Amino acid sequence: MKKEDVQNVASTPVNSPIYPLTEIYFRDREYLNIVYETDKEALEKVVPEPLKVIDNKIKFEIISMPDATGLGSYMEAGQVIPVEYNGEQGEFYLSMYVDNQAAIASGREISAFPKKSGEPNLYVDNDVIVGTLDYRSLRVAQATMGYDYYKM
Repeated sequence: MKKEDVQNVASTPVNSPIYPLTEIYFRDREYLNIVYETDKEALEKVVPEPLKVIDNKIKFEIISMPDATGLGSYMEAGQVIPVEYNGEQGEFYLSMYVDNQAAIASGREISAFPKKSGEPNLYVDNDVIVGTLDYRSLRVAQATMGYDYYKM
C-alpha cells in the first residue's frame, strides 16, 4: 500500500475500514427531545474550559436515524448542554449512546463526538411516542409523549 492510499482512508483497518470515506447524509430522522433543569454548577464541572455553560436547562434527545449514508440505520441518544465560546452560542455533547458500530466509530474518529455503545429506542405505541435508553441491563432513561405527526 502506498503512502497516498493511507492518507485517503478514514478509519482502520486500512484494508477494510469500518465506514466509507464519503460525505454522510442523514435522511428521514425522527427526534424526541426532553428539556430539563439541572444544577448549573454540576454542568460547569463536566464542561471543559474555555466553553461556558449558559443555562441550567439541558436537552436529552433520542434520535431515529433510519438512513445514514454509509452507516445504515441506527438509533442514538444523548445529553446536550448549551454553551458559549468567544461570544458564540453552541452545544456541548456530554454523552451519546448509539446502537451501530460504524456510527460510533465515525462519530468518534471524524467528528470527536463522545459516542459509546448503548441501546436507544424510539417508537410509537398506539397514540404515544416512547423513547428509551438502556445501557447494558440498565434502563437509564424513558420518556413518553402524546404522538402527533407533522412532516417537515
